[in-house]
Amino acid sequence: MTSHLPTAYRAFINANGVFEGFVVMGDEEQYIILWGEDEVTTANVEMEVGAYAPGFVAFAGNGGGDIYAFDEAGAVFMLPMIGMAPDVAIKVADDFPGLARGFQREAALGT
Repeated sequence: MTSHLPTAYRAFINANGVFEGFVVMGDEEQYIILWGEDEVTTANVEMEVGAYAPGFVAFAGNGGGDIYAFDEAGAVFMLPMIGMAPDVAIKVADDFPGLARGFQREAALGT
């Protein structure tokens, strides 16, 4: 499962660890909790992402019933955990670096 994670995601996790905090996407601020590679595998199996949203690999959650997932091209989408299906996926970034640029590190560090 982790072999489907984009290289940029793996490099970010290896260099920075997981991120938990706010991310700005367009005009909205959302909460995000990145998962480590082991968590990605476990979560995708437990949530049956491959069965309900084929072509997607979940890599983060928002703590409120949605997950963030990569499609096969590496674009980032938000999917609801209830009613998960490819046709309800909302694209939020072209790739992981595009998403990561919106991470609000100060808020995550409590400063």
